[in-house]
Order: sequence, then C-alpha cells, then structure tokens
Amino acid sequence: MTAQVSPASLGFIKDSFKYFLSNSQAVALAIILIVSFLLIYSLSDLLMPVFVSIVLAYLLEGLISMAESKRVPRLPAVYMVFSVFMACLVFLLFYLIPMVSQQAVELVQQIPEIVNRAQAGIMRLPEMYPKLVSESKIQQVMFAVQRELLTYGQNVLSFSAASVVRLVSVMIYLFLVPMMVFFFLKDKKMLITWFLQFMPKDRHLSVRVWEEVDVQLGNYVRGKFGEVFILWAVSYVTYAAMGLNYAMLLAVLMGLQVIIPYVGATLVTFPVLGVAFFQWGLGGDEFMYIVVAYSIIQALDGVVLVPILFSEAVNLHAVAIIIAILFFGGLWGFWGVFLAIPLATVVKAVLTAWPRIGDKEPNTNY
Repeated sequence: MTAQVSPASLGFIKDSFKYFLSNSQAVALAIILIVSFLLIYSLSDLLMPVFVSIVLAYLLEGLISMAESKRVPRLPAVYMVFSVFMACLVFLLFYLIPMVSQQAVELVQQIPEIVNRAQAGIMRLPEMYPKLVSESKIQQVMFAVQRELLTYGQNVLSFSAASVVRLVSVMIYLFLVPMMVFFFLKDKKMLITWFLQFMPKDRHLSVRVWEEVDVQLGNYVRGKFGEVFILWAVSYVTYAAMGLNYAMLLAVLMGLQVIIPYVGATLVTFPVLGVAFFQWGLGGDEFMYIVVAYSIIQALDGVVLVPILFSEAVNLHAVAIIIAILFFGGLWGFWGVFLAIPLATVVKAVLTAWPRIGDKEPNTNY
C-alpha cells in the first residue's frame, strides 16, 4: 500500500517553494548558512586554530565593547583586554592544568585500591541479603566492571601516547592562537569590511538573524563563563576547607559540568562522592557533610545562579538541548558537545527569523 500525497499538501509545498525563491533575502540567508556549514565541516581539521581564534576574539570583543562604552579608545582597550587574556592563559597553563593533571594522575593510581574496597563491600551483600543478592551474580557484575576498567585503562594509555605525538601541534596552537586573537581584535573593522565584500548585497534578513544571534549568544556565553568560574571557586573553597582529597580536580569538574546540561551534573556526582567514600567511608560524618555540601552547591546553581546569569539568555527546551548535544557531538566530537548550546541558539534564531507565507516584507533599514 503506497501513501498518496494530497493535492492540498502539494499546493502548500509548491507555494512555499515559490515564496522562498522569490524572496531574495531568504535565498541569501540560505546560501550563507549552507556555505558556512560546508566550509566549517570540511576545513575544521585544517583551520581549527583559526576557528578557535575567532571564537576567543568574539568572546573578548564583549569586554572591549564594555571598555569603549566607558570612553576608552579601542586600541588601548584591545591591549588591556588582551593582556588580561594572556595572564589568564599563563595561569591556566602553568598553574591550574599542572595541578589538575597531578591530582588526576594520583586519583588514577588509586583506582585499583578503590575498586578493591568497593568489591569487598559489595561481596558482603549476599551475606546481608541472601534472598535478594546471590554471590554468583555479584561475581559476574564485578568481572564485567573489571573488564571495562581494563579497557578504559588501555584507552587512557593510548590517548596519552597520542597526546605525546600531538605535542608539536599543541605548541603551534599556543603560538598561533594568541597571535591571531590579537590581530582579529586589533583589525576587526578592516577584516569585517574585507569579508563583507563576498556576501550577497541583499542580506538584510541575514543581518537581522545575526543581530539576534549576537545578543542571545553573548548573554549565554557571558552567563556560562560566570557560572563556570563561580562553581569552580565555591567548590574548591568548600572541598579544601572540608579536607577532601583532590579538591582542585573535583572543583574543576564541578565548574566544567555546566557546559553539558543535565548530563554533566550526573557524571560529576560519581567522582565527588566516590573520592569522599574512599577517604572516609559511609560511616564517617565527613562523608555526609560532603554529600550535603555537594547537594547545596548544585541546588544553589539551579535556583540562584542560573536565573540570575541567564535571565536574558535564550530559553531552549530540554529536548532541544539533548538533540543539539547528540547531533553536534556526533559531527565534531568534544568541540561539538562544547558548542552545542551556542549552535542550537543559532538554529533557533534562524528558525525564528525565517520568512513564512503571508509575512510582510522584512524591514530593509540596515
């Protein structure tokens, strides 16, 4: 049995197609989006330092605009913001990353002991609940866990070997990216003027979409960076004051968890509570204090930080966020997951501004 398309549906598709082709601004926007996507998708491996530099320059441009609003000339504002950026980069490379890496190595070295202690506790379950849990089932589960940990350890070693091979690429990134960020900021007007000569002349709809994306994306990025920094600082102070091991590593994970909504908060729960359990056990009061502190930090993030920092940001449905993470993560891996929400913001802005049958002609005063 073959499905038949009704004449009404064919008429609607035909009218939509004719309206789209007759709208030069919609055609220009479609061309810009398709060409941009194809270029980024096909050249992402070759020009990744350029794309990273553009993103960083876009983020720093907000600070320069704030300085210019205070009547600071652009060139001094560029030097001032770029100096702060380099200071943060030096702090990240020579203090934070070495400390986090050291604590991560120490934690990985403790994994066999953590597994043995967990296995000893789990093997007591058949004695405590003989009717609910059998010893054979527990042994099967522990064998599967050990096999997965072995596979994970091999992947970590292979990743470390690959990282050594890519050391030259990392050094090139560290030299090229800051330099390109500086010139993107310093010569912004000249570069934009050169770039616009390749754009369609009838681009009023594209300008309107970009303005909406710029506002929403700026609000989101500023809020997200503020959320990451606050969660990292509060978590580190809390865990260090309570004497929890690997406080800096766990605080960094607490900050980065907000980059992946819903999923990140779930994943970071296991290392925090796992380290607390290994250090004090379930019977210690310190473990319960960590559980309470962790719960309070997560609750304050959802109840206080998110409403304050993202009051003007775009409101995306949870299903749209999950789909964006799966789609863009499948395309570009880690960077796709990292940029899933901003890219979803772009898609939403395009769909909102896209012309529909019956709409009036868009305003051309741009």
